[in-house]
Amino acid sequence: MSETRNHHIGGEKVEPASGAWFDSTNPATRETLYSAARGDAEDVNKAVSAAKQAFESPAWRDLTQTGRGRLLRRLAELIAENADELATTESLDNGKLLREMRGQMTGLPEYYHYYSGLADKIQGDVIPTSDRAVLNYTMREPLGVVGAITPWNSPLTLTTSKLAPALCAGNTVVIKPSEYTSASVLRLAELVDEAGFPAGVVNVVTGFGAEAGAALVDHPDIAKISFTGSTGTGSRIASSVASRFLGSTLELGGKSPNIVFEDANLHNAAMGVVAGVFAAAGQTCIAGSRVFAHRSVYEELLERVSARAATIKIGDPLAAETELGPLAFADQQNKVAGYVDLGRSEGARVLTGGHATDGGGLGGYFYEPTVLVDVNNGMRVVQEEIFGPVVAIMPFDTEDEVVALANDTEYGLAAGVWTKDLGRAHRMANRLQAGTIWVNTYRAMSPMSPRQGFKNSGVGVEHGQETIKEYTQLKSVWVNTSDAPVADPFVLRS
Repeated sequence: MSETRNHHIGGEKVEPASGAWFDSTNPATRETLYSAARGDAEDVNKAVSAAKQAFESPAWRDLTQTGRGRLLRRLAELIAENADELATTESLDNGKLLREMRGQMTGLPEYYHYYSGLADKIQGDVIPTSDRAVLNYTMREPLGVVGAITPWNSPLTLTTSKLAPALCAGNTVVIKPSEYTSASVLRLAELVDEAGFPAGVVNVVTGFGAEAGAALVDHPDIAKISFTGSTGTGSRIASSVASRFLGSTLELGGKSPNIVFEDANLHNAAMGVVAGVFAAAGQTCIAGSRVFAHRSVYEELLERVSARAATIKIGDPLAAETELGPLAFADQQNKVAGYVDLGRSEGARVLTGGHATDGGGLGGYFYEPTVLVDVNNGMRVVQEEIFGPVVAIMPFDTEDEVVALANDTEYGLAAGVWTKDLGRAHRMANRLQAGTIWVNTYRAMSPMSPRQGFKNSGVGVEHGQETIKEYTQLKSVWVNTSDAPVADPFVLRS
């Protein structure tokens, strides 16, 4: 029998109210890793109640901002100390390369260090008024209980994007991780307790979106929902919370353009394309899955990218030599395969890849790095998010043309530009409809740099100082400092 993982509620491991469990599978081998608690509305209610009690408790409510920062620093240290364990846990759970997960875990403490330093710098302003006897000032206060619903592709990184600023601002949190990747988030909750946060400040309920996730979104004591995932689910969440006048931060899908101009360093651009869509097996919302290459360099870029794609080593994500691991679960493999078949039916030609594989005998959910050509921007395979190692490469002739093509999508998460022309780089950054623009690089990010999705890629800001506004509410205070009698409002004054 596999190991069981309980909910983490109020600082304790809590069994599911229904007594039901579900299995989490290693996507590289299809072997069961563990069984996790199958949460429902009753479990969510316990977690939200614990978070609400913690929010109202003096142990958290009266803790100074500097004290919150100190706890965040300690959490950062514990994550660093346990980085190898966390990386292995995530690699086994979602199939990403162990070395990529180690890189993420090495950088993860920086997010908590950043917000630990920001905790005692959340402040208001003194506002000038027309009456010098009246003092008007503002202050920012925490919202209350934040519900965080996080995906399977980078569980701890994307959970941290929500958790660190929420705690920095003084909120408490209930996390519903993806049913495919519960283990690392549950371990993070243990480290939160070990760092000294009061019990109930951070809680984790595992389970499925339709059961635990929906119950969290609909809970009357939730003050805000922060979600990363598909645009369809994000739309449903937005409708639910908007009807109750609650805030939401939604980081959703993408179909990002990666644009290579004729003067680009083609080696760097080709490596940027490869990294932008084949890293993490393409399972990232910022994947540069639509590549536009100037016609004069189109053939050479195509040759460089397809040659590297054909030599990417597929295999065990724990092995040092592996360059591409499996997709996270069977339905994702079927989805990717279905889109490639759809592309073929639309007239696309598969230049390299295009088939599911078992990963050299491992038996998991692998798919070959795939390059599609003879495509146009109107095809479904070019317009819809695949979330796999599939890239469509198209030629263009002019700057105006490629801007129109790049912006012709419902998404607006990110975009890449490869050029040596400084003026063009800034023009493109100004004209592209995306929240993040990379020039001569791709996938760069930092806790200090805010990011936001345009159009159907989401609402709200993550990272940087701006995200603190997402987790606080503004209060305006007016104080009459004069001892003079207050005039009768119904007596006219000349």
